[in-house]
This record gives sequence, structure tokens and C-alpha cells, in this order.
Amino acid sequence: MRSQDRTRRLSRRSGAALAIVGAVLLTGTVAVAQMASELTGNVPPMEAAPADPLPRWIVDDVRKMRAYPDQPPVIPHSIEGYQLSVNTNRCLSCHKREFTEASGAPMISVTHYIDRNGQMLADVSPRRYFCTACHVPQADEAPLVENTFRDMSEMGVEHVGDE
Repeated sequence: MRSQDRTRRLSRRSGAALAIVGAVLLTGTVAVAQMASELTGNVPPMEAAPADPLPRWIVDDVRKMRAYPDQPPVIPHSIEGYQLSVNTNRCLSCHKREFTEASGAPMISVTHYIDRNGQMLADVSPRRYFCTACHVPQADEAPLVENTFRDMSEMGVEHVGDE
């Protein structure tokens, strides 16, 4: 007799637990569907939607001020059609130390000639070979989020030696 009461209590508990799990899954599914509709807009799922136009690249060859210390410089010219593979790096044809005088391009940093053990190399380090891993072209686009960065000089900090 006692075992039958236990079985009924367990079945009620498992039924309640299943109802809770079902409600959570249903709520989660609705939330995911709502987020997906916000991302895709009015286009039904699996339908072709027109892509946003490609951004217009800034190609004026003017070096840009860096936004923060140690920021990799942005690329101020078009790199469309540049080959960048294991065997070829077109960036180095102008920016490598021995070619900068003829090209007028800035030389890549000496840090690009140092391997991970701190040893100076005769050529560009393999870990610095793929330029676009850090350096990117600048697009003429509105920022996705507001930039609230303020330079130290705007915060009233004096440079050493400015007295």
C-alpha cells in the first residue's frame, strides 16, 4: 500500500517537472524566434534577401591618427586584388625595409622582424606575414556604436617636457 502512494507522488512530481521543462522550452523557442526575426527583418526564413551595398573604402593615401596606443595603423589605400597567401604578400613589395625608398611607403615596424622568442630575423616573421590579420582598410561608414574615447591630452594631462 505504501509503495503505491510513493509511486503516485513520484508521478505527480515528474508530471509537474515535465510541465515546467515544457514551459521553459516553449518560452525559449519563442524568444529565439523573436530575436531571429529582429536580425532578419521582414524577410521570411530561408528567403533570399538583398545584401547591403559594400562600403566605400577611403583611398586618399593620408595616414590616419591612431585612436589608442599600440593600435595597428589602418591601410589608407585600396588593397582590392592584392594577393596575400603563404607564397605571396603584395604588401611587402612596397613596405618591406629594402623597398621603402623607391616606393615612398612607410616601412613595416621592426617588431615584424622579431620571432616569438625575441630573436631578430633577416626577413618578416611568419607570425607577422599576414598583414590583414591586424591592419584593415578604412571604410567610409558610420560607426556601429558611439565612440567615447578621449585622448589623455583632452583630459588635462600634460606631456612631459611641455613646461
